[in-house]
Amino acid sequence: MATADITVRGAGIFGLSVAWACLTRGARVQVIDPGGVGAGASGGIVGALAPHTPENWNPKKAFQLESLLAAEGFWRGVEAASGISPGYGRTGRLQPIEDARALALAEARGETARDLWRGAAAWRVIPAPEGWAPRSQSGQVIEDTLTARIHPRRACESLSAAIRVRGGAVLTEGEDAGAVVWATGWHGLRELGAALARPVGTGVKGQAVLLRHAAPDGAPQLFCDGLHIVPHADGTVAVGSTSEREFDDPAATDAQADALLDRAVEALPILHGAEVIQRWAGVRPRARSRAPMLGPWPGRAGHFIANGGFKIGFGMAPGVARVMADLLCDGRDAVPDAFRVEASL
Repeated sequence: MATADITVRGAGIFGLSVAWACLTRGARVQVIDPGGVGAGASGGIVGALAPHTPENWNPKKAFQLESLLAAEGFWRGVEAASGISPGYGRTGRLQPIEDARALALAEARGETARDLWRGAAAWRVIPAPEGWAPRSQSGQVIEDTLTARIHPRRACESLSAAIRVRGGAVLTEGEDAGAVVWATGWHGLRELGAALARPVGTGVKGQAVLLRHAAPDGAPQLFCDGLHIVPHADGTVAVGSTSEREFDDPAATDAQADALLDRAVEALPILHGAEVIQRWAGVRPRARSRAPMLGPWPGRAGHFIANGGFKIGFGMAPGVARVMADLLCDGRDAVPDAFRVEASL
């Protein structure tokens, strides 16, 4: 390709999404990652695109809402260009309600969701359905219609292929050209902190397991006591994840992965006996602010940061791609203040 206008360092979900958005604005883009596409946390197996609770509203929650609502169109465009399904589906989510206090809280959140989600999705209390539903002491569950699923690695592959189809380059090595976007995950947060002489974030390891189990078509994902159970369209169910701040081997799985399976079977007994076809571990980038870190690299002209997706990177990706493309291609700064690099300093 001709000299790039934009170089993206990192072929995870933020890097690939930003590159794709810039390409659709007419920029010449190259993505460079020595590890290849989805080599870090973005190559995971869970793929839960779940909203924050509809209460205590703030810019982060508002941004996530807009991003989740934009996701269907975003991924439809990527799939149309690449011919590869990212596994996206807005199939909703069920959460058990254990007691009267939890029921009252769920009903109150349903009221606020009507206002905050502006009728674009619902959060409501329903009787627990038969079959694909979590055990619930009260016999009722929370149903939300905003949550979606995606297959993380396939989504990255779809984005990579779409970028190439549109004339961009996805490389394992190369020289920077044009503006440089650093979307380099947890290692990038550490490098940025070293360059700025202060910590800006770290990595949190997560483990997950993938089961061979064909859930009913369009089955919702389940969220039970911090555990995500996500049925994918390919006849698998992902279960995750742990949160480990201390770890020796970023890619190793251990007894904590087995514990995830035990918890999943307790929440959803029909998973008993399902074959484990993969155990996965990776490290997710967590900024000090707990929000995505977006915008110019302080004191380094022509360099930008797109990092800190942590557990919500795939859900935030369409919005992150949009505001970074606004900044890089149009010179328009629409990055929320809470997401600016300075917010994590």
